[in-house]
Amino acid sequence: MKFMITWKIPPPQYKAAIERFLDTGAPDPAGVKTIGRWHAPGSFYGWHVVEGEAAGVAELEAMWGDVLELQRTPVIEDAEAAASVAKVHRR
Repeated sequence: MKFMITWKIPPPQYKAAIERFLDTGAPDPAGVKTIGRWHAPGSFYGWHVVEGEAAGVAELEAMWGDVLELQRTPVIEDAEAAASVAKVHRR
């Protein structure tokens, strides 16, 4: 399953979060694959799309939860969304 993780760096955690990112490169835990990661320049916000099981995503969040505010949302692509809504609207 794919998940979009939105992060916000609380200002008091900015230096610690940036240092961890630069030191580690923010690797994925086992069972999680990064699809893409985007940073909003000049801000404390970003987005990370990953694919994997919920347990692996929870591990990823545990790795960063002390320095980032995280929100996880399962996401599906257009074809999957179209098939789902067609079941309801095109019986």
